[in-house]
Amino acid sequence: MKKSIIITTLALGIALVMHAQEKKELDRRAIKDMCGCFEITFQYTETFAPEIDYEKKLDYTAKALELALPIVDEENKISLQHLLVVHDTVVIKHWRQDWLYENQDVFYYDKDNNWTFQKLPADAVKGQWTQKVYQVDDSPRYSGSATWVHYDGKHYWENETDSPLPRREYSKRSDYNVMKRGNRQEITSYGWVHEQDNDKIIRKDDTPDVLLAEEKGMNIYTKVADDNCKIAQDWWTKHKDFWAKARASWDQVYDRSTDLTLLKQVDNSPLFMHFYNLEEANATQDKISELINTFITDKKSIKNVEGK
Repeated sequence: MKKSIIITTLALGIALVMHAQEKKELDRRAIKDMCGCFEITFQYTETFAPEIDYEKKLDYTAKALELALPIVDEENKISLQHLLVVHDTVVIKHWRQDWLYENQDVFYYDKDNNWTFQKLPADAVKGQWTQKVYQVDDSPRYSGSATWVHYDGKHYWENETDSPLPRREYSKRSDYNVMKRGNRQEITSYGWVHEQDNDKIIRKDDTPDVLLAEEKGMNIYTKVADDNCKIAQDWWTKHKDFWAKARASWDQVYDRSTDLTLLKQVDNSPLFMHFYNLEEANATQDKISELINTFITDKKSIKNVEGK
């Protein structure tokens, strides 16, 4: 009887491990399904405000062509770089999303260009993937951990996390300073959908958050032939070495595992504008780290991987 119990327990353990491996492979497949050339429709509308005198802002709609490339494809990490194609002739480096399996180190946006770093308990992230989203200059944007769901033919990931104002609003509005993002990324037969339920928040020290307005967003990614994005693929081939150095410099910032506050401007220009000049010159990692350091308010230096 005792031997039978041991054999049954071992069989159950093996079955659970195999199930976890199969589930993880489904997760990896869903993440990589977000790669390719896509025509995108962006739609946002404000749906509710608690104050009756709040004036609802105009809806936002836009279209774009974008290439998403898997620049890292490892067992526990998948990194997707997004590249915008503008007027069929211009390529702009867009956002990046990193997916990390059972990752414990995350950054959460607080407010006023400040991110707090936290170490999550191992049992809290078991089977989960952390999505880390970065700005066009690879500085942090937001992150969150959740479980990919595969059920009834659906494949999706949901998470709620705070972020800075979206690019479509940060240069136009100052009536709120934090967006609480409800993100749902779902793989579809035609591509994928990024559905959002967002709260626009006024956040100040030592006072409760104030809700300014709620917003619904739908970003619909429809896959098209890869040839439509060939110009973006060619652009990345020429520029990927520079951005590999940039990621290495930023990794040294994130590896400090401390809170991070970045200046909004240096010499009257935001960080991404300075990066254009470095990219044009194919600057060394020394120069990239030097630039990033000028934006870090605590001035803790980044050690250069080249050892200089």
